[in-house]
Amino acid sequence: MRGLRNHRGAVVGVIGTGAVVALALWPDVIGVDTATVTRAPLVVTVDAEGRTRVRDRFVVSAPVGGRVLRIDLEPGDRVERGDIVARVDAGAAPLLDVRTRSEAEAAVDAARAAVGAARAERERASASLAHAEQELERAHRMTAAGALAAQDRDARQAEERMARETLAIASYALDAAAAELLRAEARLVPRAAANRPVVAVRAPAAGVILRRLHESEAVVPVGAPLVEIGEPARLEIVSDLLSTDATRIRVGARAVVDQGSYAEALAAVVRRIEPSGFTKVSALGVEEQRVNVILDLVEAGDEDPVLGDAYRVDVRIVVWEAADVVQVPTAALFRHGAGWAVYEIRDRRARLTPVEIGRQTGRDAEVAAGLSEGATVIVHPPDSLADRARVTALSEP
Repeated sequence: MRGLRNHRGAVVGVIGTGAVVALALWPDVIGVDTATVTRAPLVVTVDAEGRTRVRDRFVVSAPVGGRVLRIDLEPGDRVERGDIVARVDAGAAPLLDVRTRSEAEAAVDAARAAVGAARAERERASASLAHAEQELERAHRMTAAGALAAQDRDARQAEERMARETLAIASYALDAAAAELLRAEARLVPRAAANRPVVAVRAPAAGVILRRLHESEAVVPVGAPLVEIGEPARLEIVSDLLSTDATRIRVGARAVVDQGSYAEALAAVVRRIEPSGFTKVSALGVEEQRVNVILDLVEAGDEDPVLGDAYRVDVRIVVWEAADVVQVPTAALFRHGAGWAVYEIRDRRARLTPVEIGRQTGRDAEVAAGLSEGATVIVHPPDSLADRARVTALSEP
């Protein structure tokens, strides 16, 4: 009897020890987040920042140098073609510093001396012509009386013509010197206020004043910009993209323009991809080759978009889209050898499943092969996860 009890105790001990060992060796169940492979539309976009600008912009410049009078037009005021947007006092002489004034005064003195020299030269040439005319007249009389040869008379006639041309040259030189004197004096002595011409600068087209580059009176040179005119309703979007992204975009591609958190997104199309790129330094100090892509806004109905010139927007340009695509979250993908793989849950176990991936977005990827619609996959798989490990879903997909 005692032996039977000992035998039973040994059996219970063996069973208990086996249970402890089995529990110790039993694989842990890993909690994971899951997602379902779905079939839905997939849109691949290039996302970037952009800015708005008025498509038809006119910079109105001063046609002459002078003092621009105060411009009363405010940014936002509408003007029509031909309206006066500014006035320039073309006769207002700018103030001269000491050095410039001294140089101008010296130029006036030099011009006056040149006028005096040219006048004296003309007087000398006039006296020479009078003498040559008298000699020619005397030669004619002596030739008629037979006291002078015809050859000598012809010489006197040539001298008279030369003296006449010398007087003409001296007269031209005096006129040039007088004009130079007037130009030198104009830098020092402005014309009377009553004789100053005020030039009206008119709008080349109808539009809105975008910027007023001069408000108060100021002396401006010819060609100085005064105001900018444009039509805010005719906006375009300019986005500078990496050249590698620009090669994926085609003219006519549709796009979405996001105005901000509290405004509706606007539809747009790519109108032009500029043929020449440029170098831009990123915020991290890296030189990047970028290309400007121009987009036109599509009419959005009766409500006008709350956008103006030089506003910042977010742009999403569509480079590929399909209406019926089997797709998996990119968070479920990881590198496996030279390809991609996921952990698919089958029979409560994680199954390592190689997959072929097509187009990708930042959130989803097209499944070309390896998974079927409705399959459950693990997203953000932990490093401790292995093939055929027991798992449990922390949340329903």
